[in-house]
Amino acid sequence: MSTEPPPGSGREPPEDDRFRKQPPPGAGSGSPYDTPPGGDSPYGGPPPPPYGGGPYEGGGPYGGGGGYPEDPLAGMPPLADSGRRTLARLIDMIMVGAVVVLLSWIFRVGEYRVTGEDIDTGKSFGQAAIAAVLYIAYDTVMTARAGQTLGKKWLNMRVANLDNGATPSVQTALMRAAVLWLPFAFCCACVWTAISGGWSFFDKPYKQGLHDKAAKTVVVSTG
Repeated sequence: MSTEPPPGSGREPPEDDRFRKQPPPGAGSGSPYDTPPGGDSPYGGPPPPPYGGGPYEGGGPYGGGGGYPEDPLAGMPPLADSGRRTLARLIDMIMVGAVVVLLSWIFRVGEYRVTGEDIDTGKSFGQAAIAAVLYIAYDTVMTARAGQTLGKKWLNMRVANLDNGATPSVQTALMRAAVLWLPFAFCCACVWTAISGGWSFFDKPYKQGLHDKAAKTVVVSTG
């Protein structure tokens, strides 16, 4: 029986995750500068100190003593264009929004109702709750399953963990979706979506939205 955790369990992603970052070709292979067995240098002198020490102590990006500053994007596809990300988000908003409108009609909840001098906000809250549940569930399930909502899939993008490039776990996808959609549903609507998503236009070096920063994810191209 396999001992690997199921996808989306919140534990480390499996080694066979096809999206997980891989060391560059040749990493760890033989080299004329490798230290031969016995620890002697090929040039007769003492062996060089391991890369793990010095100003970059702590190891390389692939778990060994690489001796260089870790680059989280090493081995990953290029970051997705922020304009395409915005278009993908609009596609998702329209599709899920249509379902929200339908369910709001079925359950007879909607926007503010004004009766005389009174404003009934109860039904508006009901619609906001439906929107929050649907948007968060959609984003979480699709992102944890393959790193892509339908909008991202159609525009050749995916969400990846910043540290290893793997598909986000359910917990990571849920955090990312909650930061994006809870303010959208209950108080700020499109203003918050524009702020959170629009942050990627100015963020450097990872082009992260505020929801990406909260979940430690990035969006990369797949095509």
